[in-house]
Amino acid sequence: MAGRGTIKPQSGFNANADAESLFKAMKGFGTDEKTILELLTARSNAQRQQIKTAYKTLHGKDLAVELKSELGGHFETVVLALLETPTMYDVKCLKQAIKGAGTCEKTLIHILASRTCREIQAINAAYKQEYGKTLEEDVVGDTSGHFKELLVILLQASRQQGVQEANVQSDAKALFEAGEKKFGTDEEQFVTILGNRSAEHLRRVFAEYMKLSGFQIEESIQRETSGHLKEIMLAVVKCARSVPAYLAECLYYAMKGAGTDDNSLIEIMVSRSEIDMLDIRAEFRRMFATSLYKMIKSDTSGDYEKTLLLLCGGDDA
Repeated sequence: MAGRGTIKPQSGFNANADAESLFKAMKGFGTDEKTILELLTARSNAQRQQIKTAYKTLHGKDLAVELKSELGGHFETVVLALLETPTMYDVKCLKQAIKGAGTCEKTLIHILASRTCREIQAINAAYKQEYGKTLEEDVVGDTSGHFKELLVILLQASRQQGVQEANVQSDAKALFEAGEKKFGTDEEQFVTILGNRSAEHLRRVFAEYMKLSGFQIEESIQRETSGHLKEIMLAVVKCARSVPAYLAECLYYAMKGAGTDDNSLIEIMVSRSEIDMLDIRAEFRRMFATSLYKMIKSDTSGDYEKTLLLLCGGDDA
């Protein structure tokens, strides 16, 4: 997956020079938004961390706090997101999804279903350090039923590695017997298998399941379950098949129809910009009759739009 991002480290990078450019962009009357967005999207996350340090060393001020006081709206949100480390950004998005009245299940689902075990371990450690409570405690306190169980399994970040040849058939059979074959669904089986097996193993299980039942596993989940449990199961299945395809779909539905889900849009564009944005773009183009670039352009505006388009990194006409 290396090198499938749109944002690359800048060569000849100079953190002090960049810190000065940002300082000038905010100094005096009016803010130079163009310099801010172009500079930050042309540096890797690791370089942005160095700019933050240099800014504090040179000016005795916190860059994020300074930018927050100068900017507003979704543009401010996306710029501040770019200044977080990837792990810390996930941590803050998850906290935001849990705190306050009502939980934003969508954020919990698309982060926890798409991250690797190593990424989830890093999220767990940083969350505990930042908030003094484990992410699992907060999730358990805020969700219920089989939905909660699958989230907790994903948070253990202990998926089996590789394909367990001996279990491919028995897992497919267990899913078939828990779903299509019986009246009512045994969700426990689905939760355990989907939460604990590797992506490669699950892809093999899904192929066997298709032979046994005559259905794609997604069709069975659609029919047999509902609500947030259905959403998280489908997310896990889709991520086992292809994380970029799943996130392309999340982006499409974040922008489709009336009103934009800016939280999801910003979260995915920022967090995947150095990982697999090129693959997400390719999947988007394959799945929908338009490009990610065009859809962002028709759905957002101003400096917010410009920043997202730079993260997108080009059009796939």
